[in-house]
Order: sequence, then structure tokens, then C-alpha cells
Amino acid sequence: MKQEIPLLKVENLLKEFSVVKGFWAKKARIKAVNNISFSIDEGEAVGLVGESGCGKTTTGRMLVKLLEPTAGKIFFSGEDISNLKGSKLKTIRREIQMVFQDPFSSLNPRMTVYDILKRPLEIFKVAKGSDEKKQIALEILQDVGLKPEHLTRYPHEFSGGQRQRIAIARALILKPRFIVLDEPTSALDVSVQAQILNLLKNLRKEHSLTYLLISHDLSVVRFLANRIMVMYMGKLVEVASTSELFREPLHPYTRLLMGSIPNPNPRHRKKLKMIEGDIPSLLNPPPGCFFAPRCPLKTSECDKAFPELREVKEGHLAACFKI
Repeated sequence: MKQEIPLLKVENLLKEFSVVKGFWAKKARIKAVNNISFSIDEGEAVGLVGESGCGKTTTGRMLVKLLEPTAGKIFFSGEDISNLKGSKLKTIRREIQMVFQDPFSSLNPRMTVYDILKRPLEIFKVAKGSDEKKQIALEILQDVGLKPEHLTRYPHEFSGGQRQRIAIARALILKPRFIVLDEPTSALDVSVQAQILNLLKNLRKEHSLTYLLISHDLSVVRFLANRIMVMYMGKLVEVASTSELFREPLHPYTRLLMGSIPNPNPRHRKKLKMIEGDIPSLLNPPPGCFFAPRCPLKTSECDKAFPELREVKEGHLAACFKI
């Protein structure tokens, strides 16, 4: 039986940044994303979670080709897109889109909603005339819950939730196959977050979309994703289906993340588990496992090498010597 090719496959992806270190302004390099590998099948919604600064957004930006990887490969539908340039890259850009975290800065304040939506159509020459452009814009606007009269308005005339709907419409208008959602609800009020998450869930079904949802909020990822990848200091430390991860988190970092989720029910309040210590500096990462300085299960082995991400049981991967 022929094995199905994943829509997106990443092999040993690495991203380094040059920084200035110390009083003498010495140049150093940090590994924001450190040799990660994963795949996403067509139709999946995969969550990427972790603390701020762990490399989630950098990963997403490399997938949509806004950042070039230092090393490693990115495959889309079996094609290596790691080093594509020019017209070949433009073709792939139509298939892969991104919704950014901040709807206030991701939309051009000088352009009307119609200008924002028709711009991708013009770049990729999707529509033949102005009537067809307007019709496509109206249809996608309706899909995200906005009205025809909104076409002529500017971004500052909308609420945060409405702006994010416009950003989602812009990402969808080219009918992409894969969308990176970078913290799409973190800048919004809680009630608006629920609306946007329900919208994204419905759009995934209607348009047969594949998502990578980047978030630090495990509750958001649990609602939208069917598989979750946990990231720490640029490394993947656990990968499992959403139900499996919440039922039985294996990595000590994942367990502590789960313990830090607040319970909204005041009758079932609990003392939140705090992750002791600070995240080590990427300029001077600890030897061995990066989580070892904060880990309650640390042994001498943890200071010698970083554990490989391995399959502990079917479909459940973890990077820990104690598992």
C-alpha cells in the first residue's frame, strides 16, 4: 500500500540569529529553532505550544517563507521549498498563508477592506476584472461574518475581533491549502476569542483547510487542534494527539504546563503549579537537556546530552530520559 505524502514535512529545521553579546559587543549566535522535525497531514489542525520566546513564531515564519532557515528542509506536498526563489516561490505563497497575532498592525491603515482583499487577487492574477474581484471579496467577507458595507471602510473603523476577521479573510481569499495561525486570539477580549475560534473551526470544515496553530494558551489549542507539539527553547519535547496529551502528558515540562491552566469554576479552585526557575539563556544554554535546570525529575544523565524525541507509545513522542 502506497504511503500518503504529508502536506507539510519539516526535517532538521534550524534557525540561528546573530546577536551582540556583552560589554565588548562580541558577536554571538543563538539557535531560536534547534533542529526540529515534524509533519502535518492534509486536513489536520496541529497546535504548537510553549512559553514566550521558545521559537514558535520563528518556526511559523519559516514555514511561510518569511524567514529563511539556517539549515534543514521544508517539504510541501512532497516538494522541497526550502530554497525556492522567484516565480516558483510565488506559486507556493498562494498555497501557504498566515494570520498574524496583532490585527492592529497586520492591516495597512491606508487601505480600505476592499483594497486589502483585492491585493492578493491582483498579485496572483486570480480575477479577470473588477466585478469578479468584488464578487470574490464579498463572498469571503460573508464567510468570516462581515457585511458588504464593510468593504469601503478602513481598519481603524473596526473592533479588534472584526480586524482579525478581515485578516482571516485576506488569508483565505486565495483558497490556500495550509494556514499558519500565529496567536490569532491573544490580542482579543475573551468573549471575542470564542467567536474567532468558532469561526476558525467552521472555516476549516467548509474550506478543507490545514492549520498550524501557534499559541501559549493550551485551552485555545485544545479547542481547535487535533494534535499538539510542545516546544521548549527551540526544541520539540513532546508530540501527541490532543486527547492523549491532556489525558496523559509524559514530559515533565508538559505536565507543569498542564498544571498551570487556571480553572474558571470558582468552586474548584486549585493552587496553580509554578515552574520553578527561569528559562536559561539561548546565548549560554545548559549542557544536556535544556529543561534540566527547572526539572523536578532531573538526574545526572540529564546534564550530559539532550534526549532524542522518540516514540514512547503509538503516536506519542517525548524527549526525556525518565520516560
